Amino acid sequence: MRSYFVFCLLFSAFMVNAAQVSNLARYDHFRLYRLFIETESQVKMLQQLEDISDSYSFMGHARQVNQNLTIMVAPHKIAEITELMERFELQGTVLLHSMQELIDKEQFTIKPKTTPPAEFNWQYYHHLTTINQWLQLQVNTYPHLELIQLDGSYENQSLIGVKLAKNPDNFAVFLECGIHAREWISPASCTFVLNELLTSTRPDVRNLADNFNWFIFPVVNPDGYRYTFEGDRLWRKNTRPYGLCRGVDLNRNFASDWNGQGASSDPCRYDFAGGSEASEPETQALAKFLRANVAEQRIRTYFSIHSFSQLVMFPYGYTTERAPNYNDLVAIGKEGIKAIENTHGMQYVSGAMIETIYPSSGDSVDWVYSALDIPIAYTFELRGPPDSTNMFLLPANEIIPTAEELLAAIVAMLDAAKRLGYYSTGGNKMEL
Repeated sequence: MRSYFVFCLLFSAFMVNAAQVSNLARYDHFRLYRLFIETESQVKMLQQLEDISDSYSFMGHARQVNQNLTIMVAPHKIAEITELMERFELQGTVLLHSMQELIDKEQFTIKPKTTPPAEFNWQYYHHLTTINQWLQLQVNTYPHLELIQLDGSYENQSLIGVKLAKNPDNFAVFLECGIHAREWISPASCTFVLNELLTSTRPDVRNLADNFNWFIFPVVNPDGYRYTFEGDRLWRKNTRPYGLCRGVDLNRNFASDWNGQGASSDPCRYDFAGGSEASEPETQALAKFLRANVAEQRIRTYFSIHSFSQLVMFPYGYTTERAPNYNDLVAIGKEGIKAIENTHGMQYVSGAMIETIYPSSGDSVDWVYSALDIPIAYTFELRGPPDSTNMFLLPANEIIPTAEELLAAIVAMLDAAKRLGYYSTGGNKMEL
């Protein structure tokens, strides 16, 4: 009788777990293609394909000839894409035959939601709950650290960050992380940077911790991040419904040429710009905090941390017009990518967003640069390379080296900006 009771309990647990697993989005036999666009007819075909079908996930948009493009193709469209590539003489290779294999492998590198904050580390990826509990533990441990909770998300979760401030006269650096839910390396790298600022004995890192104040928000899209663990690993947006579809790309929702090129007005698209500029509660909370603190807290540097493609980019994303301090931003970016290469040999590229990756409008870095006059504003795209087969599923054994590269870039870029006079009295060299 006892064995039967145990069997029933185990069977019930199995059925509950099976039901939970069955509700997760799966990508069995979804193929990843890397295409090279050579003709205008290929551009138009791919644009039409993206418009009419949700069975193709485009990592970027087809815009012009001599462009590489990565797309993920559902199994039932394999024959179709093969025929289209032949008919339009479109060159391409299969980078990966089943995206689900990567997702399944990654599950072994995720710590359980019940992980105590004291066991937080950078050999694994962590749930939102664990990240927030770890932040609270650091606040309880270090006297110069303060917890910040911004107004709730669509699902009424707070945007939780920290302020590290040893001197109120310091200029401040803002790290915005995890705005795109599936880019797990972003929160992981930002928590690593925070930990180094708190614990490292390296003179260059101690200099940053002592002579700059820091605002670090590891996950500014908490609903989306949680959903990548509990619903769809490749989810990018927040989770607010718009008709039959849901989710807004929060990095297309800011009031910087909102809903212009590089954004979509279609709620079903991955780069949907929202119902209006700053329509989303997460965008509103972040913008409100920045407006209220940019002058008083002397925020003169803003880093938005993303993946993937190994890029260090600056404004603008929506226009080819050069930023007023373009030459300085080029010089500072070069110092960043040099520091990255000197760390683990990885090669990044730096430049204006529209010149470097693709057009985008409504992004946070353009907005803080233009609306708040924050002169040092960059978007990082961390590992892997543009033709990565891992894409947003960077193996956990690359968390620490990736984060070390980010930290090295930050050290070098802040030093370069300081030498150019951005943190002297006034601290704003927009005239250059």
